[in-house]
Amino acid sequence: MQQHFSLADCEVVGFDLDHTLCRYHLPQSERLIYDSFAQYLVTEKGYDKGLLSLTPESLDFCCKGLVLDLEDGNFLKLAEDGTVLRASHGTRSMTSEEVLEIYGRREWKHFSAVRGMLSRSGKYYLYDNYFDLPGALLCARVVDSLDQHDGQKKYDFWKDMVAAIQHNYKITAFKEECGMYFPEVKNHPDKYLQRCPESVKKWLKQLKSAGKILLLITSSHSDYCRLLCEYILGNDFEEYFDIVITNALKPGFFSHTPNQRPFRTLENDEEQEALLSLDKPGWYSQGNAIHLYELLKKMTGKLDPKVVYFGDSMHSDIFPAHHYSNWETVFILEELLGDKVMVPAETESEPLEKKGKYEGHQPKAPYHISKQWGSFFMDRLPGLENAEETLVRTWSCKCISTYSTIAIPSLEAIAEPFCSLL
Repeated sequence: MQQHFSLADCEVVGFDLDHTLCRYHLPQSERLIYDSFAQYLVTEKGYDKGLLSLTPESLDFCCKGLVLDLEDGNFLKLAEDGTVLRASHGTRSMTSEEVLEIYGRREWKHFSAVRGMLSRSGKYYLYDNYFDLPGALLCARVVDSLDQHDGQKKYDFWKDMVAAIQHNYKITAFKEECGMYFPEVKNHPDKYLQRCPESVKKWLKQLKSAGKILLLITSSHSDYCRLLCEYILGNDFEEYFDIVITNALKPGFFSHTPNQRPFRTLENDEEQEALLSLDKPGWYSQGNAIHLYELLKKMTGKLDPKVVYFGDSMHSDIFPAHHYSNWETVFILEELLGDKVMVPAETESEPLEKKGKYEGHQPKAPYHISKQWGSFFMDRLPGLENAEETLVRTWSCKCISTYSTIAIPSLEAIAEPFCSLL
């Protein structure tokens, strides 16, 4: 991460929507996502009805940074060098001895692909955001069920899981009242959505007043985006932003060429003709970072305007914005507030002024810090009984320092101190 970063140096400030600008009530939203997928698997694909029952305690399994090995039905927590720190088969945690026997002290076989942020594979899947995590628990319980009833050694349920996701989240699902997820959020937004704090709204207005160009770039479709923004910001939400881009299909928004992913106009939330270029501010669908940047040059009058982008997904937001577009990135990571990081002994005596901003004052750990998987940032290499253990960084932690300019637990972490100075 950079030693020095100033938001004042950025001409353009961009935001992801879900779990960045729009915060959710996580216990309720995670349960809704789980139920949406489970209902489809049971009713449409014939899976065990036991998947529909869920205790709140079982959500402890959900932890960002896990990788599902689809061939073996194993979930893995990786160290920064690709070795396996913890693992489970389905929901059952493996012992240190089992981890060492199966994976040893060597790089996991698919680590080179995962390290390149390639999450689409028939062999593994990376879980890195709150929309994904309930699916991790469901997949783990599917493995448990298949083992119990069929004694399987290889697993082919992933195609059904993808179908469940597509059924609930397809682009027309909001309009068609399809699936369980969108109808429920539409009918009960207060149950799942948190209104934007006044400090954040005031901060956004101050950024615009200071001459910053504000972007909203979300993979959500325009109709769902409108529902969220009207609830969290108000009916005048469009006044906060110069450019709104929906159905951005990140990370492709950053990695694809203009020919692969042109911008499209919208009419009554229906996508219209493809645009050869982006000529003016407004609300658009799909698109690509290359054409967007050309417009930003015109709007700022600068050949190389500096852009910063706030997002909660390493795979969809932070890595591609940094890697493909060379934007500054701010990683929204709630684990900074509650994760009890194990500090190496030699650093415990550091003076207070050298410690991290959130280390000295940590509230009670939120429910989503997993007891089963431990710290998001650090862990101990598995060792045999009585063997000396070594504290190492997780791969997730390494990604933060590599691809994000800074990491904060929420937008309030910036907005509240800023507003207090006004």
